[in-house]
Amino acid sequence: MTAAAEPLPSPDSALLAGYLDAPYADVATKIRAELAARAEILDQQIEQPQDQFRETVLAALLDLAAAGQTGIGFPTKYGGGGDIGASITAIQALAYSDLSLMVKAGVQFGLFGGAIWHLGTERHHERYLADMISGRLLGCFAMTETGHGSNVAACETLATYDHASRAFVVDTPTDSGRKDYIGNAAAHATMAVVFAQLVVGNESHGVHAFMVPIRDDQHRPMPGVNIEDCGPKLGLKGVDNGRLRFDHVTIERTALLDRYADIDDDGRYVSSIDDDTRRFFTTLGTLVQGRVSVGGSALSASKVALTIATRYANTRRQFGAPGSGEEVTLMTYRTHQRRLLPLIARAYALSASQQELILLLHESFPGERGEPQDRRVLESRAAGQKALATWHTTDAIQVCREACGGAGYLAENRLAALKADTEVFTTFEGDNTVLLQLVAKGLLTQFKQNFNELDPIGMVRLVASTAVDTVVEKTALRQLIERLRDAVPSKDDDAGLLDRRYQAGMLRWREEHMRAGLARRLKRGMSEGGDAFTVFAGVQDHVVAMARAHVERLVFEAFVASLARADESVRPVLERLVDLHALATIEADRGWFLEHGRLSTARSKGITAMVGRLCEELAPVAEALTDGFAVPEELIRAPIAVRS
Repeated sequence: MTAAAEPLPSPDSALLAGYLDAPYADVATKIRAELAARAEILDQQIEQPQDQFRETVLAALLDLAAAGQTGIGFPTKYGGGGDIGASITAIQALAYSDLSLMVKAGVQFGLFGGAIWHLGTERHHERYLADMISGRLLGCFAMTETGHGSNVAACETLATYDHASRAFVVDTPTDSGRKDYIGNAAAHATMAVVFAQLVVGNESHGVHAFMVPIRDDQHRPMPGVNIEDCGPKLGLKGVDNGRLRFDHVTIERTALLDRYADIDDDGRYVSSIDDDTRRFFTTLGTLVQGRVSVGGSALSASKVALTIATRYANTRRQFGAPGSGEEVTLMTYRTHQRRLLPLIARAYALSASQQELILLLHESFPGERGEPQDRRVLESRAAGQKALATWHTTDAIQVCREACGGAGYLAENRLAALKADTEVFTTFEGDNTVLLQLVAKGLLTQFKQNFNELDPIGMVRLVASTAVDTVVEKTALRQLIERLRDAVPSKDDDAGLLDRRYQAGMLRWREEHMRAGLARRLKRGMSEGGDAFTVFAGVQDHVVAMARAHVERLVFEAFVASLARADESVRPVLERLVDLHALATIEADRGWFLEHGRLSTARSKGITAMVGRLCEELAPVAEALTDGFAVPEELIRAPIAVRS
């Protein structure tokens, strides 16, 4: 493969959109049309005060529910569509519009509804699902506490069973046990799924989920339920985040979401899963679709920003050749190309990986009951994808804002809201750094056990007791290095940089080298007498770097694999995007590759030069590439990007 001598033909944006949205292109198209018809919400987000805008977002949510666009993942028996993959596609498409609408829908249908469906049994489904899908029952998801975010297992809220009254008593015993940052709680929810420590007969059985009414028919707080508004936030003005405290609130015995545990008629705790830790992680694992939705929604928001910035770059003129009397567009400049084109390529790459993940999620929950088949692989992939997609979005929107200068700072051009509304995505539904530690844990233990059952200390002990050769076979690693050596072109052969074997080999070698090195560090630390906590704390930076390298390799491979389903007419430009994404990824970490002998200084310079050449080659078709994101014209809204 050599660099193209002829200009790339402009790709058909409709074909690109079909490629990006497959296999749920019809779902994505329909939801975008629904959003385009309600585009005034983008103006209302700017113009309306917070309380009024919250009601506007709720009304839009109920309209979408009435149109059948929000319950697609639930069983047809209750008014849903029975297709989890289609549901994720619909939720992430909402991010083309106001992000408050997407988050509110995610809380109502993804978290609240998902908990009822996946953690409850038929009695809960019959009682709640139809009303939840229609929006007649509005709910929230009360997991996070003031003192406990990612460490859900340590939450302090108590649900104590009283056999005499056949009821649970829910209580917030401390200030740090207050449920915090709960979407839908401050204004609209009447019911909460509350995660609490279950106590039966003075014995704790760990965290379980309960259906707790928080408002009555007059929309007043229920007795013993204290509700506060979290107040103004950086963004998401239309989401009513609230705080909940419970003062000995009594709920019926059937309020326990009992798929994995229950209280029998004699008042005894019973569970189909004997181990408390495994039961806890099984409970959390059924809610993985929330992370898949967040990653995909963040990606959609980045596509809006890139569409706006690319259009602006093709119309805004500044400076020019001396004496020419003409100014040139921003996209003419290599620096501007370098800003935007690698981000466009990364958006395409992450889209391919997201679609692969959606299919994995769909296949892992066959049939309408949704029994997970291989939760470990799915959870690891979802955690890694969510981390990389949300970090990409944060980076992309900031770059786009700067690339649009002062115009990008104006609220009317959407970038301000996109930046503010997506900022929290890197930390909700799992802090990204914590999520990458989850990914690393699975890689180091090779899924020999359900990796969720191992806390970091258990992981350290397992790895330390395992020969490093079993984590990464030395022979296989040596063979990979030799193949890389054969694939690496001479310093004068720039075309070799576009060899897929070279690109794949570099990314895989980095991952395997980091993985083996990390295993050795853990083993050495334990061999030298260190305690497991201290040993793990000392390598956390290595842990996160290795996990990120792993996910970046998966994203690249998904991008390459996705080319097979693209129309032949758009493959040439997609091939160039793959090249740009691969080399930009290597370039971003070239210090590591240089330190570890996988790049010479000449080769490093060659990669940088090739990234520049690819940006130059793709610049003339950049707008066609962002048109492939299929953001409806009504939702672009930004005056600097609206076509005449």
